[in-house]
Amino acid sequence: MDQKSFPVSRTDAEWRALLTPEQYEVMRGHGTERPGSCALLNEKRPGAFACVGCGQTLFVATTKFESGTGWPSFDTPLEGAVEETVDRSYGMVRTEVHCSQCGSHLGHVFPDGPPPSGLRYCINGVALEFEPD
Repeated sequence: MDQKSFPVSRTDAEWRALLTPEQYEVMRGHGTERPGSCALLNEKRPGAFACVGCGQTLFVATTKFESGTGWPSFDTPLEGAVEETVDRSYGMVRTEVHCSQCGSHLGHVFPDGPPPSGLRYCINGVALEFEPD
C-alpha cells in the first residue's frame, strides 16, 4: 500500500501537522487505538463518517452496528471509498482497510458481520470524523 500513489498525497511533515499524534500513529503508522476509547463508538445520529486525512466520506450511519469489539463497526463502505490489502503483522493474516483517496490506514475487515454483507469493517474511530445530517 505505501508504494501506491493516491489522489490526495502529503509529505510526512504535512501529515504530522494535520493529524494528532494518535491519529498519525493509527493512520500513517498502521496502529490501533485502545478499544472503547473513541466517542464515535456510541454515535447513533443520522449522518456519515469521513476520513480525517482527506475528508472523503467512507460510511453512512445506517451501516454502523454494535459489534461489541470496542471499535466503530460497519457492514458496508460507500462504493469505492476504501481499498484492502493483506496485513501479515503480529503473526496473523488479516485484511487491512485504507482510504482510497489518501491511503490512510483505517482498520480491518472481518467475515463475521451482519447481513446484508456478512462483513465487519472494524474501524479506528480516530481515523473518522462524523458529519451529522
